[in-house]
Amino acid sequence: MSAGPREVQLQPGAAEQKCGAAPPQLGADHPRQRRPTLTSQTSDVPATIETMPLPLRVLGSAAREFREVLRAATPTHRRLRDHLLTIIVATVGIDLFCAVAAFLLERHSQQTEIKTFGSAAFWTTTQLLTVSSQIKNPISVGGRILDVFMEIYAITVIAALAGALGTFLQKRGQEMDDRH
Repeated sequence: MSAGPREVQLQPGAAEQKCGAAPPQLGADHPRQRRPTLTSQTSDVPATIETMPLPLRVLGSAAREFREVLRAATPTHRRLRDHLLTIIVATVGIDLFCAVAAFLLERHSQQTEIKTFGSAAFWTTTQLLTVSSQIKNPISVGGRILDVFMEIYAITVIAALAGALGTFLQKRGQEMDDRH
């Protein structure tokens, strides 16, 4: 019996193989066996990591590290993931708290643009992310104190994030040097 291009030919006795046994061999014409090979631009020699252009190597390495941070592949990756999650959760909490506070402090002030919770949330989010917004600075004294608090928080978070990334890069560099 001949196999079509998508069929797998089983070796004799493969149906009786127990769970956990080696998978059947795929034919040479099976789609998973016909993987395209990268070739260098100057010859038909298959490309390796060393012959790939630098931007592709850097992007590939960054994508691998990003995946490893998400799944906490090593203690170093876990530490960075934990730092990032802490910063994100704390910032979302501070943003919501400050949006409620800005709305309550500013909504009755004369000439304020913060009249709804949505505008308060927009203002606080932009203050925390970029330390600026299109909305006029808060009018009330309480709103101004809140604005200073948010700017101090944003600067502190950026410094903490830079420190966490610097520590991660330094430790990963050490780990990679120790492997070679």
